[in-house]
Amino acid sequence: MKKFFAFAAGCAVLAALCAFGAAPSYAAGKEIVVYFSATGTTREAAETLAKMRGADLWEIVPEQPYTAEDLNYHNDASRSNSEQRDESARPAIAGGVRSLDGYDVVYAGYPIWWGNMPKIMYTFFDGCDLSGKTIAPFCTSGGSGVSASVSTIKELEPQAKVTEGLRVRNGERDFAAWLKETGLAR
Repeated sequence: MKKFFAFAAGCAVLAALCAFGAAPSYAAGKEIVVYFSATGTTREAAETLAKMRGADLWEIVPEQPYTAEDLNYHNDASRSNSEQRDESARPAIAGGVRSLDGYDVVYAGYPIWWGNMPKIMYTFFDGCDLSGKTIAPFCTSGGSGVSASVSTIKELEPQAKVTEGLRVRNGERDFAAWLKETGLAR
């Protein structure tokens, strides 16, 4: 009988929280793939990694979406080029930065813009305390490597363990080798 009352009380508390709009904890597991994708290429890579790992997935969406003109790298005045030149640029994330408490490993995915990660990723790292967590960066890029962005992440998150980065070219095959090299393979 005591178990029944304890169960009923728990249900009542949960119902009350839901009625007042309290959201359940986002941190349902130990690994999460956080990514920004302007064209869909990084999204595909992130979804592949999340499926391989059984990890949660969170897409960083800009509060002001990027248009094709914003991404015109041949136009020096385009939004993406202007942001990359501005050290203080921190584009807003729709819904803000989520807490990643409860996660041990954060896979961070992004395209490479001007040899580094897009400034919206700086917004993410500035807004998250990833101290004590493992950050495993991966990028998609037509030509640039990942090393400059890995150095940037180490500067932004000095209390985190930042693994070697990966430039994804062949999806699952690249991820499998990288996970093994970084010691994250199960």
